[in-house]
Amino acid sequence: MANIIDIKLIFTQIPALLAYLPVTLLITVLAMVLGVMLGLVLAIIRINRVAVLYQLTTLFVSFVRGTPLLVQLYLSYYGVPVLLRYLNEFCHTSFNINAIPSLLFVLVAFSLNEAAYNSETLRAALQSVSKGQIEAAQSLGMTYTQVLRRIVIPEAFVMALPNLGNALIGLLKGTSLAFVCSVVEMTARGKILAGNNYRYFEVYISLALIYWLLTVIIELGVRYWEKRMAIPDSPGIPSYRKGKLI
Repeated sequence: MANIIDIKLIFTQIPALLAYLPVTLLITVLAMVLGVMLGLVLAIIRINRVAVLYQLTTLFVSFVRGTPLLVQLYLSYYGVPVLLRYLNEFCHTSFNINAIPSLLFVLVAFSLNEAAYNSETLRAALQSVSKGQIEAAQSLGMTYTQVLRRIVIPEAFVMALPNLGNALIGLLKGTSLAFVCSVVEMTARGKILAGNNYRYFEVYISLALIYWLLTVIIELGVRYWEKRMAIPDSPGIPSYRKGKLI
């Protein structure tokens, strides 16, 4: 049995995989932050139906949601250099295409992917904010930007937090595809290790344990912030606005 499955190897190779955890976390955090920021902009554009931009954002969201992430990574990996070549030719710039780090292609693909999905989550959350609160803020003389910053966005973020937490977990697991852009993160490192000793099953068990633990940590963090932002006096299921769950 020991020759079939090396139990000891499952745990002894975890430190070698964790050495590439910073790369995985870097992709996850940066792509999530950029995805939320861009997703918020897309959501506001679609809610207000800004001319031309509304049609473009709708097309963008439809395209991203309708194509596999793996394909989007390849489009970024091969498309960004093509775009820079055109810029060099028509704008007389001198971008060094060969000097572009592979991590940039990954961040572009993941950030745009997250932006498309997060825009739908944030759009629903923004529209769930009570119109009465918005009208009350406007009656006090607040501008549209102030209403967004002080009233709408904070409440919408609380409403969207569970779904954003799920998106973060999905993004963390999705970083395992970054190897297609020549970025060595945990999964890519696991393939390299398995190629040395042909113990693929043990490596993937090690990776599964690491991703599982990271997912549990994210879930606990999201639950903590949900409880912290909930109104303590609300009966039953914690609500995000006193009196009822919007």
